[in-house]
Amino acid sequence: MRIVVIGDSYCPSSAFRPAFASLAERHEVVFSDVADAPEWRPVTPSELRLKEFMGTPAQVIAAASGCAVLVVQGAPVTDAVLDSSPALRLVCCARGGPVNVDVAAATERGIPVVTTPGKNADAVAELTIAFMVMLARRLPEIARYVEGGGEFAHDNYEGAHWFGHDLAGHTLGLVGFGQIGRRVATRAHAFGMRVLAADPFIDAELVRSAGVEPVELGTLLERCDFISLHARATKDNRGLMGTAEFARLRPGSYFINTARDVLVDEAALADALASGRLAGAALDVASPSPASGRHPLLAYPNVIIATHIGGATYETLYHGGEMAAAEIERFLAGEPLVNVADRAALGAAARRQVTDPAPVAR
Repeated sequence: MRIVVIGDSYCPSSAFRPAFASLAERHEVVFSDVADAPEWRPVTPSELRLKEFMGTPAQVIAAASGCAVLVVQGAPVTDAVLDSSPALRLVCCARGGPVNVDVAAATERGIPVVTTPGKNADAVAELTIAFMVMLARRLPEIARYVEGGGEFAHDNYEGAHWFGHDLAGHTLGLVGFGQIGRRVATRAHAFGMRVLAADPFIDAELVRSAGVEPVELGTLLERCDFISLHARATKDNRGLMGTAEFARLRPGSYFINTARDVLVDEAALADALASGRLAGAALDVASPSPASGRHPLLAYPNVIIATHIGGATYETLYHGGEMAAAEIERFLAGEPLVNVADRAALGAAARRQVTDPAPVAR
């Protein structure tokens, strides 16, 4: 079977090689990379359904010719890509959501699309804890003070100017209790924190089984010292944290967002910082920086803005490759696929395997 793995500038195909070593012993595995093409603009209906992609469909078509399995991370997979390889039986998108794949077009063709949800869960959970420690110990303010020429190492008692907080004994509120939220809770417990979670889509007993108290969002906002967002962005929860929600926060609390920028009304966040209700905020996702000058939230010395590094670890890339390879192994063995984005395509895929099987070996 011909398996084509297409990487990009964020996740090069070399990151997949270790996880695909076993498959390469039994099948033809080809590694390729698309080049960033910021000048390319989607035109067709299929292209316009894609988001957050790298490269162009033409680059993918050139690399994927004759493949039975196509693996991508950010490369665009359109109807034209799907039609360019008549032998195509499976698309693996090595990210949590296949936003760069026209899933509807794949479903119409009976081609399952599998993803790798949770591949970055450990990385994002660790960054969340790092943000909490940095905020609690006032590290953003201290770093700016030192970088601005402030004195240090002159007095054994100069730390008296920078008193912060331990994490132990404080309460963390998780807005969203999926794979990342659960990992954050485990790590927070190790620091001696109490943990609450608000997630209407997770059974309360599952939350309790993790040693976490399930509550409504309003209760969480009022009771927690740290609020951390881990919810998926939907059309219904844009601006989830707005003026009313920030007004309910416990004075002196801290706010963290490693989920999506659209969940937060940044003007309301700025007001909460200006009023002193928030003692600090850390954002791995924010509105774009202006063409000139600083982001408005950086006017506050107790704010951290990172460059969306939540999943930017080598381990995350490798784990995504492992998950994709495992799905391919299941597919080859005729076993049920796990992380399927279009389950409606499974029946058609099974029929195709019976009536027109792709070769399983070189």
